[in-house]
Amino acid sequence: MSGRRPLPGRAGAAFLAGLLSLASAAAAAAALEVAAGSDRLRQAVATSRPGDVLALGPGVHDGPIRIDHPLTLEGAAGAIVDGHGVASTIVVAAPDVVIRGIAVRGSGIDDAMDAGVFLDQSAARALVERDHIEGNLVGVYVHGAAGAVVRDNTIVGRTDLRLNERGNGVYVWNAPGAQVIGNDISGGRDGIFTNTSRQNVFRGNRLHGVRFAVHYMYTNDSEVSGNVSQGNHIGYALMYSHGLDVRDNLSEDDREHGLLLNYTNESVITGNTVRRSDKCVFIYNANKNRIERNWFEGCAIGVHFTAGSERNSIAGNAFVRNRTQVMYVGTRALDWSVNGRGNYWSDDPAFDLNGDGIADTAYRPNDIIDKVEWSYPTAKLLMNSPAVQVIRWAQSQFPALHPGGVIDSAPLMKPAFVPPADGAEEH
Repeated sequence: MSGRRPLPGRAGAAFLAGLLSLASAAAAAAALEVAAGSDRLRQAVATSRPGDVLALGPGVHDGPIRIDHPLTLEGAAGAIVDGHGVASTIVVAAPDVVIRGIAVRGSGIDDAMDAGVFLDQSAARALVERDHIEGNLVGVYVHGAAGAVVRDNTIVGRTDLRLNERGNGVYVWNAPGAQVIGNDISGGRDGIFTNTSRQNVFRGNRLHGVRFAVHYMYTNDSEVSGNVSQGNHIGYALMYSHGLDVRDNLSEDDREHGLLLNYTNESVITGNTVRRSDKCVFIYNANKNRIERNWFEGCAIGVHFTAGSERNSIAGNAFVRNRTQVMYVGTRALDWSVNGRGNYWSDDPAFDLNGDGIADTAYRPNDIIDKVEWSYPTAKLLMNSPAVQVIRWAQSQFPALHPGGVIDSAPLMKPAFVPPADGAEEH
């Protein structure tokens, strides 16, 4: 006798039923090879069972296709799914679908939602990874697919269309928890565009040759980290959103702005590097943000600060060799220091006699003449006149003559944050 007690009747029946269910599921799921050719992929999808793996062989597989049950599409080298210019090339309308290792091309362009891969709201937890997605209107459209992941893909937009006619590399709409990670995105309108969403993560992407690298609209409580934007119109355009964690991103040679905060509130902007834009940062009606330990270098304007932005904490940043460090045309007095520590200014000729790392005198990036010049551009003709030099000298001797503006009461003698070398990517 083994000494084992027999399972009670009901418990034993339930246990056996569970084993049979697992065995049935294992038998039902299968790995099926799909050869290239007309209509074979559509037939394979239609006859597959939930959990099957369709292994696509090299060559062109005709689309468009629609997946309405859990399934994995995995391509061998050279496997292509071509939509032939009709609607979306691959439509996913079921949870837990995987699209991996496939070249996806040829979506339509007649509908703004046409995409290489379209994940509708029923495609929860979809995974799109290691694909080459090129020649589509939108690369990947995450349309309400909660928890979807778009990872390690190369996405190239339609450069043959005018900029405003192109789709985005990845479009996220109302997809809580969706993640876009480690992709190389180029050639579309915006690299990653998100609208009316929350709790998203956009991390480690390289975005180039687009309008806005990352474009936020009405997206809250989300992360933008470790991305690289190079040669775009704007690096990171963050609009009408709150609760963002924007850190360790790089913007190089983005033409207009590296960072744009427009109605962005209660967010943390830290550890970012911006080099060689017209404006490193443009802050417009953005409130209660922490902007700290960032590096802003070589821009025409370091920070353009305007339109009632209030209760922002701005400290520990480095403003390096910007033609104009700060452009602020308001009359309120703003102290850009926190707990006795301000920012580093490369043009501040200050001394630190007690060696505490804080300059002995406050730094004022602007004076009344700057504001006259911004308000009346033709006044530039007088900038070198003796009268202007006398006014500037008087302001330097009598600070009470300042009509308000930005002051750093505790400027740093050296940067608190050192970025990677010029041209290096952050991750």
